Amino acid sequence: MIGRLRGVVVEVEADDCLIEVMGVGYQVRCGARTLSHLPGVGEEAVLHVETAWSAEQGPRLYGFLSRDDRAAYRTLTAIQGVGPKAALSVLDVLPPADLAVAVAREDKAAVARANGVGPKLAARIVLDLKGKPLGAGLAAGPIGHTGNTSAAAAAPTVSGDAVAGLLGLGVAEALARRAVEQTLAEQGSDIDLSTLIKLSLRELGR
Repeated sequence: MIGRLRGVVVEVEADDCLIEVMGVGYQVRCGARTLSHLPGVGEEAVLHVETAWSAEQGPRLYGFLSRDDRAAYRTLTAIQGVGPKAALSVLDVLPPADLAVAVAREDKAAVARANGVGPKLAARIVLDLKGKPLGAGLAAGPIGHTGNTSAAAAAPTVSGDAVAGLLGLGVAEALARRAVEQTLAEQGSDIDLSTLIKLSLRELGR
């Protein structure tokens, strides 16, 4: 099973790209966000790959820019009614960090912005993703809340939402809180949620 490709970009189409590795061309299906961030034709690219097989199409490779993208794709496609196309569409509009925030806030409308994802499927996605890691994770073992949920995680504050988003990405709670607090101390409390999560991930060395 192919898990990673490192090679030269030969072609980029609307839904996939062709990566040449040691003379062999691999056709990889990607989301629009991934394709838009690929290096130019003739340049080297690295894709994290999920290999799938179906009786109708045979083997197919799905490519992602990061392990977190691939992990979120795997989690999404495990949900009933979410196929590869819908999972890629969700990740196009909500990268893993943003998807984790949407799930924490039960923001079904944000998920429903994905092409081909209606309100009912969006509600199922939000429900099924509750408590599940959406990234590769920094901590070993299962991810989850302890019985003593702190006010910061429960309160509808930017810091609480940021911690919830990091938890959804598989970051241990203690590490998540420390990173958020450090980022807020450096950037100030008027920082927006998306930036707070991204800078907190940088603080953690993601």
